[in-house]
Amino acid sequence: MSGRSATDRDLADIFALQDEITEAVTIAVAPAIREAELQRAMRKPPENLDAWAAYQRGVWHLSKRTLDDIALAEKLFQKAIDLDPGFAGGYTGLASVHAASFDLKGTRPSELNNLILALARRAVALDPTNAEARSCLGNALRNAGDYKGALAEAQQARTINPNLPGAYQVLGGTLIVSGQAREGLAALETAARLDPRHLSSASTLMRIAMGLYFLRKYERSAEAAQEGIRLFPDFPNNYRWLAAALGQLGRHEEAKEALEQAIAIAPASFDMYVRHRVPWMRPEDHARMVEGLRKAGWQE
Repeated sequence: MSGRSATDRDLADIFALQDEITEAVTIAVAPAIREAELQRAMRKPPENLDAWAAYQRGVWHLSKRTLDDIALAEKLFQKAIDLDPGFAGGYTGLASVHAASFDLKGTRPSELNNLILALARRAVALDPTNAEARSCLGNALRNAGDYKGALAEAQQARTINPNLPGAYQVLGGTLIVSGQAREGLAALETAARLDPRHLSSASTLMRIAMGLYFLRKYERSAEAAQEGIRLFPDFPNNYRWLAAALGQLGRHEEAKEALEQAIAIAPASFDMYVRHRVPWMRPEDHARMVEGLRKAGWQE
């Protein structure tokens, strides 16, 4: 009977162990390197920023998810492009800034999707093997409602860099809005395992709340949204999912309060998401979200 020799099995075990060690080292070291790069950029005087430092500062402001920080991030990413037009990061940063306009400003997707896609494609054209650029393009395709294209870019990003948290974020977010919430949440868990800071980002917590809501796990959805609100009180989306989840749970007073906050913080954004279905949300998912908001007290 044929089979692998003991030597073959030993080699396979060694290679498997090497892969495990590589992943463990990457998980342990990569976040520290990113933090060191950020701190280096933050210490530089604004007038002495190079393209990479401007990009790092822009990423930091973008992560805060406030209107003032988004405006500063846009200037920094544009500075990165002006300093080095061949640097893909400047274009991915600008694409991400404009994507944030959906949530914070309520800018209609029809006004921005083409611009975001052009910026992301420019980044990929400049550096086709850049996993972050591929992830950015995947995010842009998802926002345009192209789930297949988004998943393909997320997979390409994972092939280039299997330990990039952003690739799993795009994968998870796309799976959730395309009707595969359970698989999407698993991908977000992987992103958090690769870099725990991703678990405490405004968008990740919102996607977790959304995925749990679609799975009808309303109590856990509310908890995720509440954590997002605690960390990012100016980010409106978590209030909307909190209101919907609490509405489904019959916790009317709390739901009404969350609903009022969602509208007060970003009325245009609330209108865009609720009165108008965005391209990346399936009709049945939009209807279920609106059902929860109506139970929270929303009236058209």
